[in-house]
Order: sequence, then structure tokens, then C-alpha cells
Amino acid sequence: MITQLLDEHRLSQDKIFTLVSSLADRGADYADLYFQHSLAESWFLEDGIIKSGTYHVSHGVGARCVKGEQTGFAYSDDLNIQAIEQALGFAKGICCQPPQKIQTFYTVPEVAKYSGLNPLDSLTSKEKVDLLKQINFIARKEPKVKQVNASLSGAYSEILIASNEGIYQKDYRPMVRINVSVIVEDNARVERASSGGGGRYDYRYFIDHNLAELYTHEAIRQALVALKSKAAPAGKLPVILASGWPGVLLHEAVGHGLEGDFNRKKTSVFTGKIGQQIASEKCTIVDNGTLANRRGSLTIDDEGVPTQKTILVENGILKNYLFDKLNAKLMGEHSTGNGRRESYAHIPMPRMTNTYMLNGKDAIADMIDSVDNGIYAVNFDGGQVDITSGKFVFSANEAYLIKNGKITTPLKGATLIGSGNEVLKKISMVANDLKLDNGVGVCGKDGQSVPVGVGQPSLKIDELTVGGTRVN
Repeated sequence: MITQLLDEHRLSQDKIFTLVSSLADRGADYADLYFQHSLAESWFLEDGIIKSGTYHVSHGVGARCVKGEQTGFAYSDDLNIQAIEQALGFAKGICCQPPQKIQTFYTVPEVAKYSGLNPLDSLTSKEKVDLLKQINFIARKEPKVKQVNASLSGAYSEILIASNEGIYQKDYRPMVRINVSVIVEDNARVERASSGGGGRYDYRYFIDHNLAELYTHEAIRQALVALKSKAAPAGKLPVILASGWPGVLLHEAVGHGLEGDFNRKKTSVFTGKIGQQIASEKCTIVDNGTLANRRGSLTIDDEGVPTQKTILVENGILKNYLFDKLNAKLMGEHSTGNGRRESYAHIPMPRMTNTYMLNGKDAIADMIDSVDNGIYAVNFDGGQVDITSGKFVFSANEAYLIKNGKITTPLKGATLIGSGNEVLKKISMVANDLKLDNGVGVCGKDGQSVPVGVGQPSLKIDELTVGGTRVN
């Protein structure tokens, strides 16, 4: 797809090298061209009827020139030579030195982990519609279900990165996702819940692994639990976070604070703390872009650097930050393969891939038994974090009261409030039940959104402020 597009515009490898050379010939520290061709579709079902469907094709190129802390960037939706050269002119405007000799380019062998086959073609249109209708049929078996919404989406991108460091690398990036949302009603009480997942595979994966049915039952389960929920208590309480999606709290409260740009600018609560104890010795946290088929995984980042497993925190000690090339160079480090961008129309920056805590040795049963009065948080709606202070607020859409070592009443309106650096130190137990999320994470930063993964084993936080509507 990308090769055909380049051929149509007579953009041979030699021509691309010439364009990159012209971009970097005035003393740039770094320069690159990022070509992208993408296909995307979505199908939406409401109450058994396909209400909408979209199909989108896009392509373009981003031109970037870096000098010191300055970045010149421009992009073009048109791949003709004149449009690209105009974008190059804008991008290299930050450099004013005389033309310099560019190093010899080389071609990096293609090592893409993901198939060059478009996942949008893995099912026919009828099969896609039937899959969504199956969700509606399954959900309607529950008498309390009053409304069912389901969506199926897929995307496929091919990229080419060429830089003045000699990189000439193609990559293939499939992505699919399915989502189920239900509304239930009982005795005039109405609740809503959703479930879903996806990853870097094709639509048939959902059928082969019976995921549509599993996600539908999970959405119904959460909604029925919500019907029984009562007002959450308020106060400082011990909190147990379940395995899997609750790892989003680590992503927001800790992960963002370990991204290189925040630490270079000294705006993170973790700035200057490499080698220091920032968490309980029970905590080891990694960012890993190499996991097979995961939503946050990549063969290479958006600067052509292979992704890797980076240990961020080891036994409570801060070991590393996450870097793109720009921030790594300015801090005397090497890129960790975390330079990511939303598309060719955006500048790359340090971003997480799949961020999760490793297993501990505690038993979840012992963890719950150790709490006389606390909260067991299973799922989150979302939250907010302040990078500078590390303070966060998260809303739990599925949580339970723990009384005398037993999980009891479902809770509604439980909000967890704290500071990432403080919470890490209050983790006293970590279970051996690591789970990654189902593949629904989207991370926003500076107006850009990228797919990510999160995860963790169950863990106990000795004390956390819980916002609720009932005084404990």
C-alpha cells in the first residue's frame, strides 16, 4: 500500500534520501520524513439496527527538523514533490548554517511484527453486521437489558520513516476493536455498563476466541452489579485494586510522570530521582512495547527505533525514564523506543506503550482478609492527573465494600484521590495474578491520542482518600 503510493508519486528510495538530505543540510541535529497511508472503518449498531458506518482513507507526510531544543515541523496531505518540498522549506526554517555533508544512508531490513494484510478485509460486510447482531441477540436474553449498543472498528496503517541518521524503515500496523454497551433497568432504577477489547490482529480473532459473547456477558454483569450498588463511603481507607484495567491508575499517576520531556523540563514530581526509592520495594513497573498483538505494542516507534522492555521502577527504585530521540539527546541518554505520534500531521514525543506492574508474591485472599474496613476497586471509568504534583482523581465504576476481611456491598460513586508518588510508597501487598487490560486504552497528551496498554496484579494500598456520598 505505502510502496504503491510512493511509486505513484515517483518517490523512489533515492529521491526520498535526496529530500531528507535537503531537509538536514543546514546543520540540523536530526531530520526525518514520516510517510503514512491509513485505512479506517467503523460500524455502529443500536437496538439491533446498524445505525451508521464509516470508511476513511488518508495519507500524507510529516517533515521534521530538530536543532537543539527547537523543532521545525510541517506536513502535507499531498505527496507530490512540490508539496513535500514546500513542507521541507517550512520545517528547516529553524536552521541557518551553511549546507553540510550528510552521512551515507542505509536500508534497515524489514522486521515488522505485524502482518502486511489489511485486517479490514478479514470479514465480509455481512459477517461484520452479523457479529454485531449476535451481540444484540445475546444481550437481549437478559430480561433487565433495555438497550444495547455495539460497535466494531478497524484500522490499518503502513508507514515509512527516513531520517538523516540513515534510517529507512517500513512498518505495518493493524488494529481492531469491539465494544458493547448495555442499559439495564429494575424497579425503576437504571444503570449502564460497557465492555470490549481489541489489539493488533484482525476481526476474525473476535470470532475464533468467542470474544463478542464474552464482552457482552461482562457488560451485562457490570450493569447488574451496579443495580445493587449503594452509596460509597468517604474518608481515608485501605484500598485494594484488582488486576488488569485498574493499572490505568499507574499509567496516569506514575507513567506520565516518567516521560522524558516532563523530566527534561523539570516539571515532573519524579525529576532528578533516578536511583532513589520512590515506591514500596514490592513495586516493579515496566513499559514494554514488544508484547505480541497488544494494543500498545509496535515493531518500531515513530522515529524508527525498535520498541523494548524498559524497567521504570525496580523493587521501588526509579531506574529509567521513557525517551524519544530529542529528549534523550538533550539529557545525554538513548531513546527507549517511545517516540510516538498520532499521525504524520503530528510531532513525536515520549509516550508509553504497554505499562504495567510485575507480579508479587502475596495471595489475593490474604490481601482481602487483611482489611477490616476498606474498598475493593475492580474497574475505573477514567481519571485526571497533574504531572507536576502527581495528584490524581479516579472514578471507580465497579467497587465493593470490604468488611472484616470479606467483600460485601457493591458501591456507587467511589472516587479515589491521591498522589502518585505517595501512593507508590503505601503499596504493602502485591499479588501473583498479573493481568493486562482487554485492549481499550487510549492515551491523550498535548492534543494527541495514541493506543496504549495497561495492567497490574492485584495490590493493596494501605491508605487512600476515598470520595463518596456516605460518611464512613
